[in-house]
Parts: sequence; structure tokens; C-alpha cells
Amino acid sequence: MHAKHQLWCVSSSSSTPPPISNFFSTLAIISLYSLPSTFSSMELPVEDLVSGRRNVVSYTIEAKELSYSFRGLYDDISFLSCWRRSQDRYILKDVNCEARSGEITAIAGPSGAGKSTLLEILGGKISPSKISGKVLINGIPVHAKSFRKLSGFVTQDDALFPLLTVEETLMYSALLRLPGGKKEAGTRVRVLLRDLGLEHVAGSRIGEGSNNGISGGERRRVSIGVELVHNPAVLLIDEPTSGLDSASALHVLSLLKAMVVKHCKTILLTIHQPGFRILELLDRLVLLSNGFVLHNGSLKLLEDRLKFSGHFIPPHINVVEFAIDVTSSLVIQTPENFTNQILLNNQQHTQESEGNYDMSSFFQLNRVEDHKPVTSPNSHFEEILILGERFFKNIFRTKQLFFTRIIQALFTGIILGTIFINNVANDQGNLALQARIGFFAFSLTFLLSSTTEGLPIFLQERRIFMRESSRGAYRVSSYVISNTLIFIPFLLMIALLYTTPVYWLVGLRRNADGFFYFSLVVWMVILMSNSFTACFSALVPNFIMGTSVISGLMGSFFLFSGYFISKENIPSYWVFMHYLSLFKYPYECFMINEYGGGNEGRKKCIQRQGGECKMYGDGFLKQQGLKESQKWSNLAVMLVFIIGYRILCFLILWFRCYRTRK
Repeated sequence: MHAKHQLWCVSSSSSTPPPISNFFSTLAIISLYSLPSTFSSMELPVEDLVSGRRNVVSYTIEAKELSYSFRGLYDDISFLSCWRRSQDRYILKDVNCEARSGEITAIAGPSGAGKSTLLEILGGKISPSKISGKVLINGIPVHAKSFRKLSGFVTQDDALFPLLTVEETLMYSALLRLPGGKKEAGTRVRVLLRDLGLEHVAGSRIGEGSNNGISGGERRRVSIGVELVHNPAVLLIDEPTSGLDSASALHVLSLLKAMVVKHCKTILLTIHQPGFRILELLDRLVLLSNGFVLHNGSLKLLEDRLKFSGHFIPPHINVVEFAIDVTSSLVIQTPENFTNQILLNNQQHTQESEGNYDMSSFFQLNRVEDHKPVTSPNSHFEEILILGERFFKNIFRTKQLFFTRIIQALFTGIILGTIFINNVANDQGNLALQARIGFFAFSLTFLLSSTTEGLPIFLQERRIFMRESSRGAYRVSSYVISNTLIFIPFLLMIALLYTTPVYWLVGLRRNADGFFYFSLVVWMVILMSNSFTACFSALVPNFIMGTSVISGLMGSFFLFSGYFISKENIPSYWVFMHYLSLFKYPYECFMINEYGGGNEGRKKCIQRQGGECKMYGDGFLKQQGLKESQKWSNLAVMLVFIIGYRILCFLILWFRCYRTRK
């Protein structure tokens, strides 16, 4: 970066003087600026917050003739394209604006003006194929993947794990986005906790709603910190003051201003109703109304435009609030020569700063992007370990999922065992057969439906996953594998807690191999249900849709399992549902384990007549079309279901990420 531009980054981002701590740095910059021109091309290294090895590179973001229209469900159908063009509803229209390095640029305007949409386009969250116009970085079109590597994007809603502490949240984000391991991440987190004013709540859990967590302002600062762990040169924030009181909002903006002054970052944010004190921290304003830019420049210039248009700003109303109220007159009454003067001022500033950008790292970033995909800071194995540790803490601390499931499995096994103890333990032919079949059916219904309660947790994780993976924090496969591995031992514990009391109380086949096989089948059933829920949580848009889809499919699987109607009596066009049923294979395994697998099972009387047994267990299995070999082949099919649903989950999540990255 040229010395001249570096000086501008430090000194011109605010009307207030730089902090005293930067006094000697400023003197050094001024002295270098006064050296002969042979030294003017030297880059001024600015110490990185972690390693001290990174040079500050300034970035200016520009929007050129940006337009974005609302696209409905049938917009891409070719034979409706002519009709669609006449019905286009533009959210943004011919937008021209910029955000400069060393400044806080705010996008303001009334509700529905297109503020968040413009921020998402500039942040690369909306695919370039869906917009017209250009987004330039230092005057050059940039690929969305490249921009996501050097920027951070803070959404309006704080997508954080409520059961992690503030320090843990920042630590996991640093581990996933920074190379160098825990030592490097720990150093970065300590700096962030100090800079964001979060040291006093470092050990407090994030919480959610009235969950006795941290305050709204502190939660907002944590969200900003999550995006600052890799020290991005550009930071985009959607409504940083939304839902905060005036003191908290001012604190958040003051921290952002300090980052701009100290590290020469480019910060672009949306804001709805800023107060007087917040306006003093803003360097530049983009005023939107109905998708059009009414102003792009300093607040002083906006005030001059209003006065030139014949408006008097009351003393109790700030310039932004007043401008929003009179947007229509601001457009109509502004003379053309005044607009031309504004464009001339912007052009002069561009010419003055032209050539002062350090483009080397930007060009290098684009060259790398042209040949290689966005790589993660960690290896595949390291990502799985980090994500697995985070999953474990979330599961262990989620009382509804951990302790409730343990108590539910244990007590259900005891209660169910005491209910069937008199009907199954006494071998009474047909009555015992009916009781055992009923017990198997109820057990499968309970086991397959109980894990759907984890749907809200999967949906919450998906929001965080989409944010982290879109910024290149880790691979989709690492997320799916770590999620699967962490659930395996947890669900094994649930299976043993259920089967240990119920198997012996009900009085099923009394030998060790029968018990262990029964426990294995129960474990596989729970894993199938968990994989099924994970798959559809990646697909459905919300909790209501998820419960409806999962419950409906589970009911269909039970209907076609063979319990209510045999396969021979199912219509041919519905037979495929019989083979897709999650109930079919474990149900058959339970039957084979009870009425086969040894003399005790095969010689168990099924039907008595005149005091003599007319049908034994092996005969019953033949009657049902079951073979002893299916005892293990059905387990293999269940394993295929578990792996298949996990692969399908991976493909759905990968496709979601691909749509946001392309």
C-alpha cells in the first residue's frame, strides 16, 4: 500500500483525532510520507492482532448500476418469461454507491427500501446470476468466493449456540477459521474479548430469550466477534443496533468505529433509526427509497442537499430521520446542476486516490480462485475433531435431549415391561403371540418417533452451519461425519437403557445372545430414526413443515410394514413402500430373534389345540415367509438406510451451500 493511502486510512476516517495510543504510529507515517518518491511504493506493515505478520490491505467496495428484482416460483419457466418481464417488481434499481476503506458506511432508509438486500448483494450472499450490474473491489470485479474469504458478514439475527459460553463460541470459530491450532486461536480470542468488552462475560453462556444468558448488546458483540476471528479486511453488518437500547447500540457502534480507526477496515452496515450520537460515528451514508439511491456521500453533504431543496431540519430531529420523511421531495426538488456537482466531487476523490491501492494480494486472491476451490484452514480430520467436540458439548448441555432422553428410555422400558409381564411371560399360545407382536409394534413406534424431538436442534444447527460453511470455515462432509460420530455412542446408551429392563421384564427369549441381538436391533432403529430426522431437517424450511413431513412418512412406513396388512395383500403399485419402510426390517428381526435362533425359539409353542401344540416357532416363521438368514441381512439393510440418509443429508446441505457460493 502506498504511504499516501495509508495516511488517508488512518487520518480521514473520522473528524475526530486518532487515539493517543496511535500518536507515534501517525508520526511514523507522516515522516515516511515526507521521504523521497523512491520510497513512496513501500508497504507499511501494520501488526496483525494475532501473529503480527499481516499487512493491512485497503478495500473499497463499489456498486455499479445494480438492479435486483423479485423472482417467484415460476420465473425461470421459458414460456412464461415474456409475461414475467412485464410483472417484474424491482427491489433495487440502478443502484450506484460505494464503501471506502477506513470509514463506516451506513445504508439507511425506510422499511422495504432494500437495505438488507443491497448488503447481501455486496456481501456475496445473493448469486451474481440473479442481479444485473457490477460489484467492484478496488475497481475490479470480484468473484463471490474470493470476497467471502476476505470479508465477514453479520446477519440481523444472532445465530449462536445458546448453550456455549462466550469464550467457547469465539474459540470454536477461531479454531475453524484460523490455522495454527489452539495456541493461535486462544491468542486471537483473548484479543477479541478485550476489544469487544466481553471479558466480564467470557464464562457466561450465550442463552436465548429469557434463558438467563447474556444481554442483547453482548450477544450482538459476540456475533460480530465470530466474524472478526479471522481479522477480515471488510465487515458487513445487517442492523447492528436492532433490538438494542440506546446505550447498547452506541457501545456497539463505538467498538466498530474504534476498529475502523485502528485497523483501517471497510465497514458497511444497515441502520434503521440512528440517534444523534450514533450519527457522529458514521462517515458515509447511502440513503435508499423504494430501491433507488437518493444520496451517497457524507452526512454534511446530505444536510446541504436538504437545505438546498428548501427544507429546514428541526433541532429535535436528526438529518437521517428528516431525510427519510422527505425522500420524495428530495428526489423531485434537487436540481440537475447540484447532482452533477455531487458526481464531480466523487470523481475527483476517485482520481486522487487512484493507484493508491495495494492490488497485489487482491490479484493473487483472484488468480488462486480461478484455479482452486476455497480451501479450509484445517485438515479434514482436524475439522471433524473440532466440530465433534462442539457437538458433544451441545448435546450434553441440552437437557431436553440428553437427560430427558435418558429418563424417557429407562422409565419407558420399565413401564412397558411391567405392562406386558403377565401377557408374554406366561406361554399361552395365541395370546402370547398377540402380546409379543403388539409389544414389538409399540416398541418400534416409540423408538422411531422419539428421536424426532431432536428436529429443533438440527434446524438451529443448520442456520449456524449455513453461515459458517458459506464463509469457508469447514467442509460439509466434516459437519455430517462429526454429527454422525457423536450421536453413535449417545444413542447406544439410550438403546441399552431401554432394552435392559424391558427385555427381561417382558420375558422374551432368555439367553444372552437373544438379549444382545435385541439390543443391537434397537440401537440400529434409533440410528435410523436419527439419520432420517437429520436428512429431513436439512430439507424442510421450518419446524412445522418438518414435523408434518416426518410424522406423515413415519405413519406411512408403519402402515406398509406388514403389521396391518401383509406384503401379498398390498396393491402392486404400493409394494415399493413396503421395502422402503423403516418398520419392516427391525420388525422382522424381532420376530426371527424370538421364534428362531435356537431350540428355545424354534420349539416355542404358537398354537395349541386339545392340549397339544399344533405350531412351533419355526413353523410360524415359515408361515410369515421369514428365514433365519434374514436375521443378518435385515441388519445390513438397516445399515444401508443409516448411511443412505446421511449421504442424502450431505447432498442436500452441499447443494444449499453450492447455491449460496456460485
